[in-house]
Amino acid sequence: MGASISLDYITHRFSAAAKPTLKDIENRIEPGELVALIGRSGCGKSTLLHMMAGLLIPSDGCVRINNHLVTKPSAKWNMMFQKASLYPWMNVKENAALGLLFDGMPKAKAGERVDTLLDMVGLHDKKEVNVQSLSGGQQQRVALARSLATEPEVLLLDEPFSALDAFTRTQLQEEVPNICRERGITMVIVTHDIDEAIAMADRVLIMSQNPGRIVGELTVDLPWPRRHMDAGFQSMRDELMQQFKGTDTGLAGRNGADTEESEVSESAA
Repeated sequence: MGASISLDYITHRFSAAAKPTLKDIENRIEPGELVALIGRSGCGKSTLLHMMAGLLIPSDGCVRINNHLVTKPSAKWNMMFQKASLYPWMNVKENAALGLLFDGMPKAKAGERVDTLLDMVGLHDKKEVNVQSLSGGQQQRVALARSLATEPEVLLLDEPFSALDAFTRTQLQEEVPNICRERGITMVIVTHDIDEAIAMADRVLIMSQNPGRIVGELTVDLPWPRRHMDAGFQSMRDELMQQFKGTDTGLAGRNGADTEESEVSESAA
């Protein structure tokens, strides 16, 4: 079962003399909810995600997962990054089982668990293959299996599909939320891609910058699976873009005047 995440009045400065990177962040994510954080580059969305993972402690306020204060990383809240960060001298199965082995699980039992997960992410025929021979999308699937192996309550994703080709990215945008929904995992994804946010999330949180704040949100009540060309999807995209234009983020859409500097984009996938 997924965990709740409480963001309790978070403000953060990277030094005592610096202006705040984040200010007065307050929100609650419900157990099993799928949430996307979007905003311009430098708004602090990855910093906020790192706080949820226990990799960074806020200057003021706190993060609580299931009412437990987050002060360090835990196997119950796993994070996936832009790069898979696999060990190149190990095969797929060995990489996927690492978290379980570090946690003290016997090798045979860990192997059984990751076998099932590698089947789930479409790598059943690659288990003994060295990860260096895999495509970027396949490596991210290994990282996903590794993140799921410890049976986390929360899965945190920091733009994990940004370097992938459009076809692979679209596949994973469908598969990852499906897995989280099936297992009841709470998911938070940081993305600059509006289409990705709508495709994956129950709710989208919009952040402004200087300092980073949550300035808007949109509930995505579309049926699964979500198709980019459906009328409902396009209507939701237009509504989200209108919310951006109504905030102080300085963002614009594909036809807006500020597209050159805007980090938030509409996927062509």
